[in-house]
Parts: sequence; C-alpha cells; structure tokens
Amino acid sequence: MGSLQRLQALKELRNRRIEWARAIKDVVFIVFGVLSAGLGLKGFLLPNNFLDGGVVGISLLIEVLYGINLSLLIFLINIPFILIAYTQVSRNFAFKTLVAIVLLAVCVELINYPVVTDDKLLIAFFGGFFLGLGIGLSIRGGSVIDGTEVLAIYSSKKTAITVGDFILILNIIIFSVAAYLINIETALYAILTYLVASKTVDFVVHGIEEYTGVMIVSSKSTEIKNAIIEKMGRGVTILKGESGYGKQGHKKETDVIYSVITRLELQKLKTEIAKIDDEAFVVESSVTDIKGGMIKKRPLH
Repeated sequence: MGSLQRLQALKELRNRRIEWARAIKDVVFIVFGVLSAGLGLKGFLLPNNFLDGGVVGISLLIEVLYGINLSLLIFLINIPFILIAYTQVSRNFAFKTLVAIVLLAVCVELINYPVVTDDKLLIAFFGGFFLGLGIGLSIRGGSVIDGTEVLAIYSSKKTAITVGDFILILNIIIFSVAAYLINIETALYAILTYLVASKTVDFVVHGIEEYTGVMIVSSKSTEIKNAIIEKMGRGVTILKGESGYGKQGHKKETDVIYSVITRLELQKLKTEIAKIDDEAFVVESSVTDIKGGMIKKRPLH
C-alpha cells in the first residue's frame, strides 16, 4: 500500500471515529432529554393538570379535557411534524425525531415518576425547567421532542412570519383556549411554565455564557490586536479591508480585527480600545455558539 493510500485510509478511519463519537453523543443527549422531559411531565405537570406550550401543551390540554392517553397524543400530534421534518430538513433529522418522540411516549407510559410537589408555583417552575431541559438536550442530540419548532421553520420559509413569531402566536392560541375551556389561573401558570421551559432550552442549546463577536476598524489596529492577545488572552482574526468615506469615496486599505469574547469581558475590551484609539469603529454582534479557538481557554491575568 502506497503512502497516499495509507493517508486516505487513516483519514477515512478518523472520519468514522468522529461520526461514531457524534452518534454516541446524540444518543446520550436524546435519552437524557427524554428522561428529563418525562420527569417534567409526570413528576410535575400531568398529576396537577398543568399545561405548557407547543405540541406538548396541546397534548396536555386534550388530556385534561377529554382524558385521552397522553403518550398516544404526544405520538399522534407529532406525526405531521415528523413528515415536515423529513421533507424540509433531512431524513436523518426526521428519523432521530421519530425515535425521540417514540421514546418520550414510552417513557411517559411506562416509567412511574414520583409526584414531587403539589405547590403550584414549584410545579410551574420546575415542571417547565425539566421539560425545557429535555427539549434542549434533544436538540443538542440532533432531534426534537416537540414538533412546534419544525412547523415554525417550515412556516417561516413559506410566509413572512419569523420562527419566533410563529411559536409565540401558536402558544397564545393554546393559552387562550386553556383560559376559556379550563380557567384563567391554569392558563397563567401555563404561561409561566412555558417561559421557564423556553429559557431553559436557550441555556442548554446556546450555553449559559453569552458570547459577543466584535469587529474593530482602527488606524492603530496592530496595537489593539496586541492588547487583545496580551492583556485579555483572547485570539484575533485579521481581515483585510478597504475603508471608504466622503462624496469622492476615498479608499484606504486597512486591517479589520475580529474577536469573540464573553459578555462579561466586553467592557474591559472597550476600555483597552479606548486607551489606544477612542475613535475606533467598533461593531458588536451576538454569537449563539462557538467551537475551537481560544475563547474557552483561561484568560491571562
């Protein structure tokens, strides 16, 4: 076997290891997500006739009103969203979603979770927390256990409604129906449960620590770059740009600095920039997730 063939074989082996490692992580995320969502449902929400938003909320509402088996409702109501995921996202995503939803239905049906509390505020808060944790872990595993997100993505492609707006409108309808058919108090607790769940999903999917991408244009770019590296212990990327201004569009080549920092380091960065060039042009943008680089390494002191 030649050296080129050996390199190709090693590359294929490495790729297979990465794929298997990713698959194992996905399975772990989905399983723990299902178990967490099951705890939120059977340990808090279901025994106390509480509701949530999304497909889970619709299933809980029907279960409360008509006594239909919750496991069956979770599976049946999600079927159209699985089909949408198959046609609009990918086969792999649809398959994982199907498996996750089936596991959730089985979990709710067969596992006897203890009823943790009958305090309404604790039920709304921790029921939403464990349900949101389950949804977030499932998303990290490449699936969903609530088809609302899939429908929202599909609708955003077909209409001018954004994903966030669609989910908000759907949940307003669910809570309004709950207020009309059950009572306003139940609807208000459902809103609290939904808010806790959605925030927990954000924390699990995007991380608790928020990141900010900063783009800096300055005539003293070298000094600013050195300050970020040496005083803050963060990496930078230098982009080659061309500035333009005025009616004549004067052009001048310039270095554009790009760096990603945590939200807590933002003011320190601004201070360091101001020390060097208080007229520097600074653009901030939210970063939902990152991988690699120096961002998660310990900063210098």
